[in-house]
Amino acid sequence: MEAPPVTSMPVTGGAINMMEYLLQGSVLDQALESLLHRLRGLCDNMDPETFTDHELVYLLKGQQGNPFILRARRSLSHPTSPWHLRYLGQPEVGDKSRHALVRNCVDVAASHSLPEFLNEMGFRMDHEFVANGHIFRKGVMKIVVSKLSRILVPGNTENTERLSLSYLVELSVLAPAGQDTVSEDMRSFAEQLKPLVHLEKIDPSKQRH
Repeated sequence: MEAPPVTSMPVTGGAINMMEYLLQGSVLDQALESLLHRLRGLCDNMDPETFTDHELVYLLKGQQGNPFILRARRSLSHPTSPWHLRYLGQPEVGDKSRHALVRNCVDVAASHSLPEFLNEMGFRMDHEFVANGHIFRKGVMKIVVSKLSRILVPGNTENTERLSLSYLVELSVLAPAGQDTVSEDMRSFAEQLKPLVHLEKIDPSKQRH
């Protein structure tokens, strides 16, 4: 099944309708502390925010073409916080010289009845996972370092299994359309993280869930 790249962006709120500029990479578990140390030196917050989120990916299959995908996410660290519903558009083809993947991003807060609402609308849950990790910030840039775990028993976020021996690293910016200069700032920042992690413009057509 073709789908946008998995993203572990935590439910810390966001713009209603913006463009997301994104670079992704990974770092092995044993290199995590070195990366966190580097990020503490480069970012505005020496003490990163931490998060543990539960994400459910819903599909609505039409008569033809790719299914419509929505992502529902809730914070396990703050269970009374609102759910978040996220739509990630297809990456823009546009300028090949862009240093980051660019796609439309719609992020809205929702009530705790969101899963029931999506089911009533005809969506069906495709898969779910738990993401936990750290959030750093550098100006308008957000850097998320997270561990992804599959849920072994549907709905039971206590019964999980790690997907890999590495952490997902995402560098992103939410900005209005046309702000392509931010991708140059992202590229410059990503260079400072080498060789610990290589952040790249990932082609979602080569990724599968």
